Amino acid sequence: MPETALTWTQVCEIPWLQDLPAKIETNRYGKIMMSPASSWHGGLQYDLARELDRQLPGGRILIECPIDTSDGTRVADVAWMSRERWLPHQKAISLPLAPEICVEILSPSNHAGEMVEKRRLYHEAGAEEVWLCDENGAVTFYTSKTSDPIPSSRRCPHFPKLLQMD
Repeated sequence: MPETALTWTQVCEIPWLQDLPAKIETNRYGKIMMSPASSWHGGLQYDLARELDRQLPGGRILIECPIDTSDGTRVADVAWMSRERWLPHQKAISLPLAPEICVEILSPSNHAGEMVEKRRLYHEAGAEEVWLCDENGAVTFYTSKTSDPIPSSRRCPHFPKLLQMD
């Protein structure tokens, strides 16, 4: 019997997955991947989202943002999307076009290669910038133009390189 890949909508409808204390993503084969959640991670999500909202008013802040990629559905920890990009997709279960800014918060379980791949997938899906934030609040900014970090965000040039965490 041939295997069929689960769609993101089907994954979201599985009752026992809805209350897991983990971030869920899928790969290109429809297999579910999970990463455990932690309280400091949620706090950083809030701090990043609050600062993005303060500096880029009028856009849409998304937490745990599912994005369709060429390798399944990936979930950005925090994202910022312009109103123009958001409106056509506001009811989507998973976004067919990545927000302009996608942020990943690095956990001890993340591997460098995994983050390089996520950056590539988000850029390929339409992200202008991908930011990586370590557990101390240090933010590194990337564009699709280079694999090296840039000194500051082009979309949000005054975003701090080190978040003041509450």
